[in-house]
Amino acid sequence: MTRDALGDIELLLRSRHGLIYLDTPEEDRASGLLAHVADRLGLPFFVWSRSRGLTRADLDTPVYGSDDPVKAVQHVAFARQDAVYHFPALATSLDGKDLLISTLRDAAHNLQRFTGAIVLTGEGLTLPGSLREAAAYVTLPGPSDEEFRNLMAQIIRDLSVRQHVQVTLTRDERAHLVKHLSGLTLMEAEKILTKAIIEDGALSAGDIEHVIDAKRKVVEREGLLEYYPTEATMAGVADLRTLKEWLAKRTAVVQDPQRAEQFGLTFPRGMLLLGVPGCGKSLSAKAVASEWGLPLLKLDPSNLYNKYIGESEGNFKRAMRAAERMAPVVLWIDELEKAFASGGGEDGGVSQRILGSFLSWMQERNGDVFVVATANDIKSLPPEFLRKGRFDEIFFVDLPDRSTREHIFRIHIGARGHDAAAFDLVSLAARTEGFSGSEIEEVVVSALYTAFSGRGALDTAAVLREVEATRPLSVTMGEKIAAMRQWAAGRAVVAN
Repeated sequence: MTRDALGDIELLLRSRHGLIYLDTPEEDRASGLLAHVADRLGLPFFVWSRSRGLTRADLDTPVYGSDDPVKAVQHVAFARQDAVYHFPALATSLDGKDLLISTLRDAAHNLQRFTGAIVLTGEGLTLPGSLREAAAYVTLPGPSDEEFRNLMAQIIRDLSVRQHVQVTLTRDERAHLVKHLSGLTLMEAEKILTKAIIEDGALSAGDIEHVIDAKRKVVEREGLLEYYPTEATMAGVADLRTLKEWLAKRTAVVQDPQRAEQFGLTFPRGMLLLGVPGCGKSLSAKAVASEWGLPLLKLDPSNLYNKYIGESEGNFKRAMRAAERMAPVVLWIDELEKAFASGGGEDGGVSQRILGSFLSWMQERNGDVFVVATANDIKSLPPEFLRKGRFDEIFFVDLPDRSTREHIFRIHIGARGHDAAAFDLVSLAARTEGFSGSEIEEVVVSALYTAFSGRGALDTAAVLREVEATRPLSVTMGEKIAAMRQWAAGRAVVAN
């Protein structure tokens, strides 16, 4: 699988591979690119359709009777000439059609004596056994940035003939818009941009949201990933200074990818957040997306598993394709250990196969997908995740210190409409040694309920009473937290 799919196809044609499967959702774009390759090699180019049959691209008259796919493929087998034959959508309807499968195999075998091939197109399909062995597989990458820029210019020219079009995009905003078009087909991008311009007669920075919203709908149709609104910001995450500094250094790469690429930098791969539950790992995932201005997708591993053999792996591949279509995007995988816990064979090896697929995808992903994975139980994670290169960095998130607890109280009291300055935050922080951020939030919420039901005021005393009634994880899980800290020493960067 390479970016130069045209070069791969040309090499296969020269090598006399009689059958090629081109993995793509864009039949029309694939046909145009195949016509380009055929022209470059000086080969006739034929396209088949159910309504017309097999037609040579430079002629209007189809081969007689070739609307029947079997007869069309038989014609290819008996033609005995150098040529490229494109059969769009045929690969989706091969199940149970033994005669058509057999005819395709024979035609592909005959074409091995010529420079040419039958090209089947579709997305994420598995060919029947006998064809699978005969076919060469090529994945057509999505449209390039240049293709999207050309499309945008063409749409503006076409619409300007009918109405005044005002383009207010700066150079950086234009690059940002093109980057968000990544993952869409050219047809999808054309519809979105055309609609955005016609609505107000302009193409502006605000239309980037149109693109993001359209891509969100594409993801929701798949039903495997959840789209999260990015309301949290890094300002709402207390402490985690080291983590924030690390992310800040990568912000410029995300916001100016062209300059970063020229400088030799690629889009960051992701980070693994390990540590104590309730200390801000999930909140950090949401905040990263907000700070970088990227959509946030959440992968719930339970959505992947299916009772039918092979379906779980297929679900995972579809989920990753959906994430790549949304790129640039932040992909959040919460409680990673529950999806890929080591040592479990109770599911017939499905978890291990998905783990293998996930690790391969992390190494070979095509889109700008920043993975934020969180885990509470370090020892349950397969060691493969902890090897260098899987993630850009592994962080350990520990319990907040006194100054951080004071900050957390200030955030949660203020977020609920009360003046944090009226509270003795120093005393509250001192009395909550060993509390996590989520436990401090629950203390504030519980105090609010108590004060409201008793028609009293929320004050320091009310909050302290809830503190005294709470047994934090550092007490109930003291040994486990100590073991986490011992494991993280020398293996992970402390995020606090």
